[in-house]
Amino acid sequence: MKKNKIEHYSDKEALEFHNSNKSGKIEIISSKPMTTKRDLALAYSPGVAVPVKAISKNPELAYDYTTKGNLVAVISNGSAILGLGNLGALASKPVMEGKAVLFKRFADIDAIDLEIDSNNPDEIINSIKNFSVSFGGINLEDIAAPDCFIIEEKLKKLLDIPVFHDDQHGTAIITCAALINAVDIAKKDIKKIKVVVNGAGASAMACANLFEKTGVLHKNLTMIDRKGVIHKGRKGLNKWKLNHAIKTNNRTLNDAIKGADVFLGLSSAGVLKKEMIKKMAKNPIIFACANPDPEITPEEVEKVRNDAIIATGRSDYPNQLNNLIGFPYIF
Repeated sequence: MKKNKIEHYSDKEALEFHNSNKSGKIEIISSKPMTTKRDLALAYSPGVAVPVKAISKNPELAYDYTTKGNLVAVISNGSAILGLGNLGALASKPVMEGKAVLFKRFADIDAIDLEIDSNNPDEIINSIKNFSVSFGGINLEDIAAPDCFIIEEKLKKLLDIPVFHDDQHGTAIITCAALINAVDIAKKDIKKIKVVVNGAGASAMACANLFEKTGVLHKNLTMIDRKGVIHKGRKGLNKWKLNHAIKTNNRTLNDAIKGADVFLGLSSAGVLKKEMIKKMAKNPIIFACANPDPEITPEEVEKVRNDAIIATGRSDYPNQLNNLIGFPYIF
């Protein structure tokens, strides 16, 4: 079958896209007509006082008379932006605006981005708690582990609206669905496959948890962080990483990849080498999901294997694995 041409886009095109017409990717428009004196009088003073009084008597009426019920806050502190790392709150704004656009485009949910310039989980929790009354849901994004776990857990207890950390749950749902399909295509038994997860952040841990709930055996899943394989006996592991520690003599990605059926990368560009791909099992499944650049490109894989199932997190390659495929509908 003839392959479709893969189109890649330059950095210059990306910057021009974000700066064309109005800067950025979102704007606010009125959902009501604002053309007559009557419109103005009802939208603002004196008409606006009527829903104000109604909501003060019954807060649930905010869902009838304001945007609250269809408005999501997309929130980040920029401590784990894509696969780029901690670049700060302001630098995360293009991603959060993009997330807001996707909510609108694919689910007709209105969203606004809010970047919190703090690395203190308690400050972030308190900020969100205080402004959450304006929103119907909270979407946490690109917040580094383990803070993201703490923030989500506490907010779910504090708030009476949905709180969703998309890097965890959205990524896990989409990636697990892809694993189920890929295992079927490769004619493998999910209870026997050997899985290597490169990365130990929020998304990697959530994917590993769901993989195991779907049938992957705990002993067959190796997780790797910046220091190497997460194994029993390794000192200094936090409670979240300890849950993924296994008994193994492997200490590096190069060790763990030998005979692996599945590679899931949620880490950084270029870490998976062609020599490592050669060591994988027959019909390997390679999910190289680092953004913006994958752990290995499909072109590199195809130079050394013709039996691999390959997916990336990018929109310009086939087989995209990205939470954008699911989060608007899940939310």
